[in-house]
Amino acid sequence: MADKNVVRIIPLGGLGEIGKNITAIEYKDEIIVIDCGVAFPDEEMYGVDMVIPDVSYLIDNKEKVKGIFLTHGHEDHIGSLPYILKEINVPVYGTRLTLGLVENKLKEHNMVSDCTLNCVEAGDIVKLDNLKIEFIRNTHSIADSCCLAIHTPVGVIFHTGDFKIDYTPIDGLGTDLERIATLGKKKVLLLMADSTNVERKGHSISEKSIGVKLQRIFSEARGRVIVATFASNIHRMQQIINASLKYERKIAFSGRSMENVSEVATSLEYLHIPEGASISVDEINNYPNEKVTIITTGSQGEAMSALARIAFGNHRKIKIEPNDLFIISASPIPGNEKLISRVINKLLKGGAKVIYKALEEVHVSGHAYQEELKLMHTLVHPKYFMPVHGEYRHLKFHAELAESMGMKKENIFIMETGQVLELSSKKAAISGKVRTGDVFVDGLGVGDVGSLVLRDRKHLAKDGILTIVVTIERDTHSIIAGPDIITRGFVYVKESEDLISEAKEISRRELDNCLKNEIIEWYILKDSTKRAVEKFLYGKTKRRPIVLPIIMEI
Repeated sequence: MADKNVVRIIPLGGLGEIGKNITAIEYKDEIIVIDCGVAFPDEEMYGVDMVIPDVSYLIDNKEKVKGIFLTHGHEDHIGSLPYILKEINVPVYGTRLTLGLVENKLKEHNMVSDCTLNCVEAGDIVKLDNLKIEFIRNTHSIADSCCLAIHTPVGVIFHTGDFKIDYTPIDGLGTDLERIATLGKKKVLLLMADSTNVERKGHSISEKSIGVKLQRIFSEARGRVIVATFASNIHRMQQIINASLKYERKIAFSGRSMENVSEVATSLEYLHIPEGASISVDEINNYPNEKVTIITTGSQGEAMSALARIAFGNHRKIKIEPNDLFIISASPIPGNEKLISRVINKLLKGGAKVIYKALEEVHVSGHAYQEELKLMHTLVHPKYFMPVHGEYRHLKFHAELAESMGMKKENIFIMETGQVLELSSKKAAISGKVRTGDVFVDGLGVGDVGSLVLRDRKHLAKDGILTIVVTIERDTHSIIAGPDIITRGFVYVKESEDLISEAKEISRRELDNCLKNEIIEWYILKDSTKRAVEKFLYGKTKRRPIVLPIIMEI
């Protein structure tokens, strides 16, 4: 753009994927960051614990970064904060519950005292030199969620965050539609809106409706009730607690994240549990089964979650008992359907009764359906629109929804992660791209697992490994020990002795041939042996294990 008075919108994650939401907004010498989320690994990412965004652009411009502004406390919006704050230690702004959850994460990394957390309320405005960031209350599946209005010299940028429009929220604090409409009347330059549920027609169901269902289910339960839900869904937890109290049940929390979040939410008074109603998992056997409710993690079937460990009999303190009723109060994240199905099947085999979404409406979404999105577009009435939060199909359908409401196609921008949208008061255009991508977290390692490592892990998982160990004498150019073959994940050695013997013979022959020609460079010996054995094994088995020659010289 010829006009230098521009705002740059740079999505560093969260477009074309679920999770890892993070966006940079830049004006002259100021950059603000909206959210810092994680994504969770798919089945191709062997051994990876989580995926965080590559924030090289922010690190390269760290003197410009003035703060991180959080819309709400879900993992896909706050999960990468500890890793990013280690690289760019800037002030963090968020509402009370959001920062309570952030602080809990920072404690795990021993960095609370090093970080600046600024608590704001809905309606507050944070003023920088050129930008003003306004927090506007919305409703979502976690309390204290907000939209953000970024007031810039070229116009207002309105970011919905994750939202739904719930007219009967559990805490009575609905979306501030009046303030959103006021901004719309004053003209909004750009709308960035949640696209997660754009495929769903109509209007999402109120969270309050789940409470009615839970009360009915609890009234019919004859044993323990074990409810699996997202640890961050505090409104859902409150409704489970309310149903438990009505039927005089004690409440126990199981699973590390569930225990941590419930403790934070209770201390900040977002979760209300009467004194004496909450017990530890160690105490559940002190009460009759029909007087116990357990709220647990594992609604996505995660292998190490409390629910999965109960289902497969690996939980140290909770075993399936007759009349147990399990409620899975969540929808599967795309890709997790098989994991959840496995857990449900195992619970049923164990003799428990299981209620999940296919049987009962025990979950409602926290994301806006089409009619709510239409209302947001109508109230904001932006000049330009950029769909965010979702896979490509969600962004595409949301763009089409905006167009069907009369928005000009040329004013709608379906962006890719890393692309830069430049906005002036008169025009908008995509201009260039910055470095972005995925950084894999594996245990304590951050970024030390790359695509080559993942490729090898995938290869190992598929075809296994075959190691050839041999010792040669440099002076005489002869083999003095081996070759010996060790294999893992390729064949069962006791039933494949002939195959292993042939592989040994081919290794010996190839090495002898090299040594006779006085080739003793280890990399040539390794490469020749590797190629010969790989060719033989593929011819015999049509499989390609990783062949790893280890040659020792004396």
